[in-house]
Amino acid sequence: MKSKTRLTGRVIFKGDPGYDTARKNWDPHTDRFPKVFVFAQRTQDVANAIKWARENNVPIRPRSGRHALETNLSQVNGGIVIDVSDMKKIRLNKKCGTVVVETGNRVGRIVHSLARQGYIAPFGDSPSVGIGGITPGGGIGPLQRTVGLICDNLIALEMVDAKGRVIRANKKKNADLLWATQGGGGGNFGVYTKYKLNVLRAPDQATVFRVTWPWEQFERIVKVWQRWAPSIDTRLGSELSVGPKKGGNVVMLGMFLGSKTEALRLLQPIISVGTTTSKVIKQLPYTEAVTFMLAPDPILPQKFSNQFSSGFGRKPFPDQAFKTMREFLEKAEANSPAGFFFLNWGGAISRVRPKDTAFYWRKAKFYVEWNSSWVNPSDAATNIALTRETRQKLLPYIVGSYINVPDQGIKNSGPVYYGKNYARLRKIKTKYDPKNVFNNPQSIPPL
Repeated sequence: MKSKTRLTGRVIFKGDPGYDTARKNWDPHTDRFPKVFVFAQRTQDVANAIKWARENNVPIRPRSGRHALETNLSQVNGGIVIDVSDMKKIRLNKKCGTVVVETGNRVGRIVHSLARQGYIAPFGDSPSVGIGGITPGGGIGPLQRTVGLICDNLIALEMVDAKGRVIRANKKKNADLLWATQGGGGGNFGVYTKYKLNVLRAPDQATVFRVTWPWEQFERIVKVWQRWAPSIDTRLGSELSVGPKKGGNVVMLGMFLGSKTEALRLLQPIISVGTTTSKVIKQLPYTEAVTFMLAPDPILPQKFSNQFSSGFGRKPFPDQAFKTMREFLEKAEANSPAGFFFLNWGGAISRVRPKDTAFYWRKAKFYVEWNSSWVNPSDAATNIALTRETRQKLLPYIVGSYINVPDQGIKNSGPVYYGKNYARLRKIKTKYDPKNVFNNPQSIPPL
């Protein structure tokens, strides 16, 4: 390949040692065969990679934590993957209550680093997700009712655009790009290299809980949870998971930024339902509470492939929705990570107006996602179909979808991910990437 620009950073071409390791993602069914991986060490390496890709007419995929849940998002056959995972600086400014993180950091690393210094960093349900991707997509998790979405805490950023120029954005400069990055999804406007986030002081102690019930009781538990969780004290974040009928159970995991005594009182309406099979409720130093919440992930790559879909519930599920849930859970692969996952909404999320950031779905009561899982590639088609048919059946009971948990079965996905913010996002895309250099199967097209 003839090119004016030279690739810099840690460069691995197809056929080089380390190529197979570089290719492995968290979800095996997203693995592809790119031409080259560039593990950027600094912003200039990202700029060089973008220029090189354009000179050689090679498709580009940015990658941070390898947690893309759909195909062709963070890798593409014959393309260049610009991987920022070697860029891991974290700079906390206690005086201003802000932190600057390079986009190669995994969420867990930021959370533990800040917790040790007495600060809260928002997180989702996994420590190994990259901050690079979770932030522009929104960033949901158990602390969101107190601190807001991860993107709500984003106050400035550094990004390399399609021409290899370094662009900085904040409220005063390129404010439209900052707005778009607060929920407009990764891989749309450029490659992000740094984020500046607001952070809050952490409490000395927090109360964590993990409660399980038998699978057969899932309808009872979910019904009560969907009424209780969205209206409870906003310092309480609660995730509810229901596994497959064969080998699964019902698990509620969460965190309350307060004492165990208070937590027990708040949890009473849900833990008194059904017959719990195990119950852990403990007050811990904040540093240990985040370790409890962010249990180590399955190592890369996990053995299961998955198909996810997602949406937002405006009101509790009616019986017909439970019938659909049950059908899905009865068909899902036994003893696999398949199932339904709910997260309570409200609090700080709903205090932001839908058009104040690109993240539109502010008014829900809860978030819901479901995934089918398989090991044998010959089972892929059946499982992907199961997830997508379930979406069709649940459409009367949900709105929208979460861009960080994408489903390429959704046609004309823009308004589904971005609601009424989609038109404005297209304008911003046109301004920063008019030639659609940064694109993937569900990216925002320029006008």
